[in-house]
Amino acid sequence: MSTPPSAPGAGRADGPSVRIGALAPLTRPGWAEAGRHLLAGLELAVRDVNEADGIGGRPLELVVRDTAADPQRAAAAVDELAGLGVAAVAGEYHSVVARSAAARADALGLPFLCSSAVLDALIDQPTDWVARIAPAQSHGWRTYADFLLAAGHRRIAVAVRANVYWASGIRVLRDHLAPRGGTVIELDMGALTPEAVCDALVDQRATALLLLVGHPEPAVPLVRSVRRDRRLAEILIGAPAGQPELPEWGSLLGADGTGIPFLRYLPDSLGPLGGRVEKALREQLGVTPSFVGFEGYDTIAVLADVLRSRGTDRASVAASWPHVDVEGTRGRIRFSRTPGIGVWQWSWPPVRVVDRDPASVDRFRIRHRG
Repeated sequence: MSTPPSAPGAGRADGPSVRIGALAPLTRPGWAEAGRHLLAGLELAVRDVNEADGIGGRPLELVVRDTAADPQRAAAAVDELAGLGVAAVAGEYHSVVARSAAARADALGLPFLCSSAVLDALIDQPTDWVARIAPAQSHGWRTYADFLLAAGHRRIAVAVRANVYWASGIRVLRDHLAPRGGTVIELDMGALTPEAVCDALVDQRATALLLLVGHPEPAVPLVRSVRRDRRLAEILIGAPAGQPELPEWGSLLGADGTGIPFLRYLPDSLGPLGGRVEKALREQLGVTPSFVGFEGYDTIAVLADVLRSRGTDRASVAASWPHVDVEGTRGRIRFSRTPGIGVWQWSWPPVRVVDRDPASVDRFRIRHRG
């Protein structure tokens, strides 16, 4: 699956294309809606690049591969894309999948600009081949922990399906909350039904329940069960990983899906570029675009700037990360080395804790600023 260059007359780019590999979860069990928003942002930015003379007069082309949230499939896709001669690889949403892609790109000497995956340990050792647009999990989830503390929550339950990403998130929460009097109670969704989770919340006297589980299963039935349990009328449901961000959440849960705070990587208001991109993504997707779409757009904006200024040689692209200075949809993008993170990192995109407004499921309220 490829995104062709702009149609004749749409821009001035001509000649042999400069190819960028794009990874996204476009089918189940991946979060396909997130993948669709990510790909929309990538494609919109490619069209904009090509309407502005491409890369030195050559059109930019996406070569898209569906990861379906499968780490092995992602690694194989990186191998294939490297063989196809792409200048760099971009994208991916799922952290465990992006980790596999990053390791393979590093081994092959192929630049990888990760759009949306936040796991701190995106790679086991420091590398110059990988950079990231999304904030690191430790940064965002500490912000979320601060929100919980400010709201008076000290006994916090997490409904969790074990994997590397959720385990990392629990460590961030526990390390940040414990010195401040907070307790994290783990509820294993591999062993508990939604109804059993409700009983455990009562028994544990939890005041907040965080959804560290997949969407729509088991997140949606779990929310419904908690909302319908009168014993839990006062409990806060939270979703730091951002499940309520995408429109499908609102359509599946309606009013039950409101008032559930999550991390969102958008500023309070968008500037001229962000506003234009928001409008174009809305037209392209037919729904309110998520922050994932903006991450996709910013990824291509960075790569296009690098390819124009440094050329298409892979080593030159990778060597450019510390020199990036690009106006993105959500602020100025520059990469740096961040302690404990082995990739070049934008530190930081805007981080907000928001929820869907109970008065209007399609409206978002800012609850806390990072």
